[in-house]
Amino acid sequence: MKQKPTEKAISKITVFAFIFFLSLFIFGVNANEPKRVLEQAWNICLDCIGIG
Repeated sequence: MKQKPTEKAISKITVFAFIFFLSLFIFGVNANEPKRVLEQAWNICLDCIGIG
């Protein structure tokens, strides 16, 4: 079954977007962003309940 040209273009765009966002995810993990986000969430929670 032949694919339409637009289906191939969508497939390439999808693969490119996946690779792009995966590389951003890996960059963020290497930059220690998950730890920073969790620390900020912890501080906000402590401020909300009046401890921090």
